[in-house]
Amino acid sequence: MTTRRLLLSLAAGTALAGPAHAQGEWPQRSIRMISPFPPGGAADLLARALAEELTPILRQSVVVENRTGAGGSVGTEAAVRSPPDGYTMVMGSTGPMAINPSLIRLAYDPERDLVPVVPVAAVASVLVVHPSVNARTLPELLALARAEPGKLNYGSSGIGSAQHLFMELVKQQANVDIAHIPYRGTGPAMVDTVGGRLTMMFDTTPTALPHIRDGRVRAIAVTAGRRDPALPDVPTIGETLPGYEALGWYGILAPAGTPAAAVDRMSREVNALLTRPEFVAKLAAQGVEPLPGTPSEFAALISRDRARWGEVIRRGGIRLD
Repeated sequence: MTTRRLLLSLAAGTALAGPAHAQGEWPQRSIRMISPFPPGGAADLLARALAEELTPILRQSVVVENRTGAGGSVGTEAAVRSPPDGYTMVMGSTGPMAINPSLIRLAYDPERDLVPVVPVAAVASVLVVHPSVNARTLPELLALARAEPGKLNYGSSGIGSAQHLFMELVKQQANVDIAHIPYRGTGPAMVDTVGGRLTMMFDTTPTALPHIRDGRVRAIAVTAGRRDPALPDVPTIGETLPGYEALGWYGILAPAGTPAAAVDRMSREVNALLTRPEFVAKLAAQGVEPLPGTPSEFAALISRDRARWGEVIRRGGIRLD
């Protein structure tokens, strides 16, 4: 073979190899992002914010699909049952991934049947009381609870919700008795806290801030491991109960067996977004802060919180009636 023919042959081979390689790159078609909670909630807003940013980056549509029910378990199971081809992912969160496995019987195991892709965001909560409560600090509030066991009460968005377990952890660490009154959402619970029918409740900081600033409720402590810049004078719970820290988190997962190329690309692109100032500002407007990390770090977070909240549920004898 002459040199000319050899070069032409190599060039033809390269031309054939290029398109073949391109055809194997992920993604080649639209991606379904399941939001296991109703439209308007934090998980749904995060999924849609990411979909909007990722669509031009991936050059394929990222389509959000709401599959709601059973505290996020219906949508999560839909992701588990989807083909592990990289074209279905789910916006997971603390409830369906770390709380529900210890609270309800699931048809799947989140840690076995899903692969963590990337953590996305975290949100802290603040403990608020009605202004008539004779306590301005967490130690004073706990002293009231010890003086009259069971007289104080707190509201939550339902049995097994993050707000429920955040307070149960306080009760267990402080050894106090405070009655739980579950509601269908934090909105009705806040109405009754403002109205004085509830003593206290946990709510996410951005949601509670207007009520705090207007004096309708009093902020006692925040659940994060550090003070919230929006409430710099409000201590953390950990300053009174060492080691206490409780955050709700959100992150993307995919069916077990999803190709590593899809997991790695999605993780890389989302982490890049989480360092972009304009996207961080968009998250801040929703009351959440970026939580970048690797798939293995996300897996460790899920495993740690699943064990932690499972123990809180077991010790508290919490069950769905």
